[in-house]
Amino acid sequence: MDQIARTPEQIGAALRRCRRAAKVTQTALGEKTGLRQATISALENGEPGTQLRTLTDALAALGLELVIRDRQGADGMVEELF
Repeated sequence: MDQIARTPEQIGAALRRCRRAAKVTQTALGEKTGLRQATISALENGEPGTQLRTLTDALAALGLELVIRDRQGADGMVEELF
């Protein structure tokens, strides 16, 4: 199922939903990626300072991918998005 996420918090929540659907604990995901459970928790909470590599490692470990596309309904004014 595709999920749209536009903020760090939404990305983290989507990752959490997928992890739970796969019946994987934060600790098990951490072990699979070489990350601490606290790092997985921070990622899922959308905390600032989370490295992109952390996200991509977690996605890969869960068999997920990140897709970049134009925002639906965006009129090209990037300044209005933030």
